[in-house]
Amino acid sequence: MGFGNDFGAPREMHDAKCSDCGAETKVPFKPTDGKPVYCRECYAKRKPRRF
Repeated sequence: MGFGNDFGAPREMHDAKCSDCGAETKVPFKPTDGKPVYCRECYAKRKPRRF
């Protein structure tokens, strides 16, 4: 039993603009109008930290 032929394959990346800082970035999903998208740095700032 496996995960299929695509397991471990690179994801398709989509161009996007960060909703916070405006930087051009790439995301592993197709951005949807009306939903914010964040670059790696802004996402890390917004992500709740676990201790």
